[in-house]
Amino acid sequence: MAAKILANLLVMGSSIMGRAIFQAYKKALENASKSGVAQEAAQNIRRGSTSMTEQEARQILGITEQTTWEEAMKRYENMFERNARSGSFYLQSKVHRAKERLQAVLENQEQH
Repeated sequence: MAAKILANLLVMGSSIMGRAIFQAYKKALENASKSGVAQEAAQNIRRGSTSMTEQEARQILGITEQTTWEEAMKRYENMFERNARSGSFYLQSKVHRAKERLQAVLENQEQH
């Protein structure tokens, strides 16, 4: 008999707690959308993905402004392959983003 009462109390308590957590989460989302926190976070995510500067890209690849594109590509391929073998996906992606950034700068210079 006591076990049945205890089980009922646990079920009722967990359902009440679940509803309270859901309502708190819903209220937090409402507050975030009213204050603009959600939009600001989304903008920061978008900005963060394209925020690598040309100087940072050159530092990652270990090249200077005088380095030719062919030399930069050799450096990129060497670093990319080295990180592929060692299993560092993070470094490999940084090297790739650096190449993309320098490629965009080069294309922009060719257009002007």
